[in-house]
Amino acid sequence: MSAVTNQLLSSHNFGSIDWAIVVASGFLLLGIGFYYSRRQRTTDDYFLAGRNQSPLLAGVSLFAALFTLVAFIGVPGEIVQHGPVLVIASVTVLPFSYFVLGRFLIPAFMRLPITSGYELLESQLGRPVRLAASITFICVRLVWMALILYAAAAVLVNVTGCDRRWMPLIAAVIGTLSTLYTLAGGMEAVMTTAVLEFALLLLGAVLTVALISYRMGGLAPWWPEQAPSHWLPQPFFSWDPHIRLTAVGTCISYFISTVCAGGSDQVAIQRYLTTRNAAAARRAVMFGHITVGIILLSLGLVGTALLGYYRVFPNELPVGLSLAKNGDAIFPYFLSHGLPVGVSGLVVAGLLTSAVSGISPSINSVIAVVNQEFSARFVPAGAQAEATKIRLARILALVIGVVIIAGSLAMGQVKGNLVEVSGKTVNVFFYPIFGLFFMALFVRFATAFGAIMGAIYGLTAGIIVGYWDVFTGLSKLSFQWIGPTSLVVALTASCLFSLLPTKGRPAWVSGAWSMGALLLLVVGVTQILGLKS
Repeated sequence: MSAVTNQLLSSHNFGSIDWAIVVASGFLLLGIGFYYSRRQRTTDDYFLAGRNQSPLLAGVSLFAALFTLVAFIGVPGEIVQHGPVLVIASVTVLPFSYFVLGRFLIPAFMRLPITSGYELLESQLGRPVRLAASITFICVRLVWMALILYAAAAVLVNVTGCDRRWMPLIAAVIGTLSTLYTLAGGMEAVMTTAVLEFALLLLGAVLTVALISYRMGGLAPWWPEQAPSHWLPQPFFSWDPHIRLTAVGTCISYFISTVCAGGSDQVAIQRYLTTRNAAAARRAVMFGHITVGIILLSLGLVGTALLGYYRVFPNELPVGLSLAKNGDAIFPYFLSHGLPVGVSGLVVAGLLTSAVSGISPSINSVIAVVNQEFSARFVPAGAQAEATKIRLARILALVIGVVIIAGSLAMGQVKGNLVEVSGKTVNVFFYPIFGLFFMALFVRFATAFGAIMGAIYGLTAGIIVGYWDVFTGLSKLSFQWIGPTSLVVALTASCLFSLLPTKGRPAWVSGAWSMGALLLLVVGVTQILGLKS
């Protein structure tokens, strides 16, 4: 992220009324959490909200868990700086990703009385694969939460006009609020707050577009008649991997990322499991996709309106902030400078709720995985078992909160806007994890050795594409190639390595094949990077 994007904006009108609204929203979140804390008796209550939630609530909660503050700021910034291709293509593929998730993946998850989706991996491929997927998920969610904290702190610094040196403290406050909220309320509180987040984010988008339209005398003055000169070409299709976005590439990339996240992310799987059966879970995904579509289109309009407004009134932007280079900073700047007193506070309250709604489900899901994979094995059965598990879950929430607060301090070192940073730091892990589920569910000859090696190869391929410029010193590759490359490599390698004679053989056989496979990977990566350096 550029330094200017996160730079302190010297003038601001974020006043005491706005602060009062933001503080009140924080106390409201804590109140919701502690209210639901009294209703938890078992781990099913804490992690899965009793498995009896409505599809609508589960669907909106699914949206809140996967569509966070990063997207709320990143999507308008993408429109302002680069154009509408990402939004249009993403909305276009939602029906297709819904079909794949609802038709092929959800029935598999709903067949078993599980808490963690990774329990399914063990039944098909064995304990090592389950542990590999669980550990990878824990790592990726910790990175994801650190990114949300960083983005939230940067946005609040820009909106409120605080000194940039307060960013670590702001991140710590949001992280603490999210942790306490999750610690107290569990999944039911998380799902309830998702509805509040959706309402506030939609309200913020509508108010922004309405106010710009009012000031400019309607929609026509800000609606672009031609592409701005600073937008780079976004062709319909191209094989050139250096072109940042194409329409076809974005459709493929977003479809893959949506299916991979929905089919392997414990945050998503946990939402399915809060419903009664597969039909209800399928409806939850439908409502979640509809919600995502509404917010994407709304934020697309926000970005378009902001672009039109500041093209007509460029002098209202401070020196050093431009539409061509600092897209992620434009919406936060407008929130603090363009909205009336009180309305700014309301929208920032929505941003705060969005941050908490993004972090809390991840904390809850990480705890669920840790509980199923590790801590539950050391809790003796008996009358106190459930109470002990819930107590351990709350201790874990505190530990996770400390880790993500510390991790947020490092996120500013990753280059790119919020959309690109998300793809490089978080999404890159979902493709190989999904590869494990795909092998377990759809490839009959799959072996644990093949699935794990495929995941390692797929993750390596995704990292090479995402950080190509860092490794080679050459021009960076488009982030939309990360998903297709990683997934294709993961599935291909998994199938090929599953053909090797490792199943049912002594451990030393798998060990020998593993050494050979890893050596081959090292040689291949060295050749690829060496040839291009």
